[in-house]
Amino acid sequence: MPPLSARLDLPEAVRLQILATEHWSLLATRNIAYNAIFSRASIFLTVVSAAVVALALVAQATAFAGAFYVFALLVLPVALFIGVATYVRVLDARIEDFWLVSGMNRVRHAYLEIAPELEPYFVTGHHDDQQGLYETYGPHTEIRLYRLLASTSTVVGVIDAAIAGVIGGLIAKAAGAGSVLSLFVGAVVTAVIVVLLVYVSKRIIEGGRGSLQPRFPR
Repeated sequence: MPPLSARLDLPEAVRLQILATEHWSLLATRNIAYNAIFSRASIFLTVVSAAVVALALVAQATAFAGAFYVFALLVLPVALFIGVATYVRVLDARIEDFWLVSGMNRVRHAYLEIAPELEPYFVTGHHDDQQGLYETYGPHTEIRLYRLLASTSTVVGVIDAAIAGVIGGLIAKAAGAGSVLSLFVGAVVTAVIVVLLVYVSKRIIEGGRGSLQPRFPR
């Protein structure tokens, strides 16, 4: 592909202005996506906190009688639904962010086509392949486990799994199972949901990233 200067018969100042406008547009869109993630996660945590408080009050009033299980099995599925919806939205935002970073790397590539001598001053990536995107996110981002464990999607997913486990344990208890068996059922459900969410997360993110076709690979 010919360099940018050969494809556009425009003054250099105009080309830089167009690229800078696109760059800031992508950055603003990233900020909107991050704010959406934080807002949805905050709403979910607020719902979970309210559900826990309500369950505590009902448990105190009913002494864990049958009415408590009815109330819990009405409230917790709603919290779980909001949690699953939040989890899916966070995954979608991660794919969107990957797409936006790809666009920003392409703009940086254009900057360096205009002024290649500035390359030593760029700490972020200027290629839109996977390695170039990881350079923008930070050094060795793809192999740092603690980043994955601390991510919003992981936190939301673990809470979702815990809520699903509680629901499973309550259903077992309401069906007449003992306390030990109910705890076991809850633990198994939690573990299964964690594995399922990890699998779904991997498939969704890999599918979204795989749909991006690099135009300026390394």
